[in-house]
Amino acid sequence: MNGALAPHAVFIGTTPNIGTTAAAFAAACRIGEASGKPIGYLCLNLKSAKIHRYIGVGEPLVTLDKLRPELRSYTLTPDKLRRAAYTVPSQPNVQVLFGNLLRDQAEYFTPEEADHLLTVAEQTFAFIVIDVGAYWDNAATICSIRRAGTRILVTTPALSHFQEDGKRWIGQVSPLFGIAPELYDTVIINGPWKNGGYQMKHICKELGTSALGQLQLSEPVFSQLDNGSYAEWLKTDLEGKKAMKEPANAIMRRHGIRSMATSVAVQPWYRKLLTHRNGNGTGS
Repeated sequence: MNGALAPHAVFIGTTPNIGTTAAAFAAACRIGEASGKPIGYLCLNLKSAKIHRYIGVGEPLVTLDKLRPELRSYTLTPDKLRRAAYTVPSQPNVQVLFGNLLRDQAEYFTPEEADHLLTVAEQTFAFIVIDVGAYWDNAATICSIRRAGTRILVTTPALSHFQEDGKRWIGQVSPLFGIAPELYDTVIINGPWKNGGYQMKHICKELGTSALGQLQLSEPVFSQLDNGSYAEWLKTDLEGKKAMKEPANAIMRRHGIRSMATSVAVQPWYRKLLTHRNGNGTGS
């Protein structure tokens, strides 16, 4: 690492089981692919961790709850965190810290432990994507939204999700911790079901947030999640390659993360090569 502390984006759902983890992981993969840099995906969903299932790791060797001794004693280091993180085979730039599998321990996870983990993660990766799920009554969620440079509220066009659940969380609870609704961006999850026809502009106006993008869930996506092949689908499927691409690009621009394609394009040698090929003749 170059010594700079890594920025982070946190994904928080208005409602459980709507696709928050699917959106967060897809964004992490897109950023890893585009930047070529080490991306840390931290599952801080203390009550319903699912990412290990979605990417086919039935029994993770290391999970967040197994790091509690290091977190309690403030002895976690970047090397320890790298060893604890799982490198996704089809997405080698993405390293996943699997979430808490001891749900009854969620309330004992302290703000100090959460802050220690985030501090170490900032020293370990180039960028951090945090999935806190849809539960606000825990230290991991509160500490993550307070520290993140990008806060992404994930919801659906269902009125009960964005109006009732969403306004209750970011309209009432979040400001208590100094984070106003206008400091959130919104990702809309569109499923194969009908949700009432509310558009992004309506949802963002209701919530007081900014639009970031959308993720389309379909029957094939649900199948990949159930089969534990979501990472491969994001890498190889035509539909999968598009998932969360625009939101990820927006996040990268916000945090000054340059894509590898852009990095090559601005190199003087590359511009000279293009000029030579396009104007000065190649002998062919």
